[in-house]
Amino acid sequence: MLRRVGGHQDLRRFLLRTLNLSPDELLTTTRAVRRRLDLSRPVEREVIEECIAVAQQAPSGSNRQNWHFVVVTDSSKRAGLASLYRKGAEIYRSHLPAMATEGVDDPARSATQARVTASAIYLIEHIHEVPVHVIPCIEGRTEGLPTVAQAAQWCSIVPAAWSFMLAARARGLGTTLTSFHLFFEEDAAKLLGIPFEEVMQTALIPVAYTKGVRFKLGPRAPLGTIVHWDNW
Repeated sequence: MLRRVGGHQDLRRFLLRTLNLSPDELLTTTRAVRRRLDLSRPVEREVIEECIAVAQQAPSGSNRQNWHFVVVTDSSKRAGLASLYRKGAEIYRSHLPAMATEGVDDPARSATQARVTASAIYLIEHIHEVPVHVIPCIEGRTEGLPTVAQAAQWCSIVPAAWSFMLAARARGLGTTLTSFHLFFEEDAAKLLGIPFEEVMQTALIPVAYTKGVRFKLGPRAPLGTIVHWDNW
């Protein structure tokens, strides 16, 4: 437990908020949740803060800890982000025909991708209703930097974002890592008062309690197709 609790009652409440998943179950069942987000149930501020406290323990380049999390619960600002998100989604979807043949020879893969696409469309249509939007940010922009410097930035914020998502899953919350609003990052920065020149937004994570708490493992390729020992 990463934040202090003030006695047995606080400890009991903390433990009741977690699902008591094994480490492997937590890691393998933290799914991209869209359709199963409970749009009618509010998320307590203290639960979000607990998840961010977990995220703070993630590694960062040179231990700079130069991350920030913008938590958006205001309905008008969520609506503004949703508008940018939908415009970004339209840009992305305009490029989908070029990817339409991916996995076409694999019926199972095609069926999975069809379900993913349907759930993504659902989120596009309902994202303004998701009670919490979390935007992980990192100090320093990557435009024009060499690959090694860009990697240092992204490898500092992505583990923290993933830790946040794992902590959310442990508390019965669903999340998904999205980025459509970044087509209009500067507009989002203006909406939220983020200093665009100094701070880079890296994602938008919708957060809500889930409808049900059990999630299956996702289909994945055999290890032999992705693991390379000593040579490619």
